[in-house]
Amino acid sequence: MSAHAESEHAVAHQHAADEVTTHHGSFKDYLTGFALAVALTAIPFWIVMDNAFRVPATAVVVILIFAFVQIVVHMVYFLHMNSKSEGGWTLMALLFTGVMLIIMLSGSLWVMQHLDSNMMPMSPAQMRNMP
Repeated sequence: MSAHAESEHAVAHQHAADEVTTHHGSFKDYLTGFALAVALTAIPFWIVMDNAFRVPATAVVVILIFAFVQIVVHMVYFLHMNSKSEGGWTLMALLFTGVMLIIMLSGSLWVMQHLDSNMMPMSPAQMRNMP
């Protein structure tokens, strides 16, 4: 094999290796993700400890929003998920998982609500006579 052919072969292998490897983030990316994760943990902690909202339901909604944002921060900065990694398959798997969770949770809640509304009501006297 000539020197020219060997160098072309080495370049082809390098291009193939570049396509397989993924970006693992820089030190700055990790520090940014860490700072966001700390802030997204500290703020809900403060909300709970300081009773920042008079209505508990509002606090729950705000904390759930912070939790969702923190999940996204972890996936982007620490798991390096984006539309380009693994040819887009990691993002597709994540979307599929999300759709399946929504279907399972909404279906379970729907079934439980209908079971609750369609059960025969029993008085306390009838409950005492149950076997």
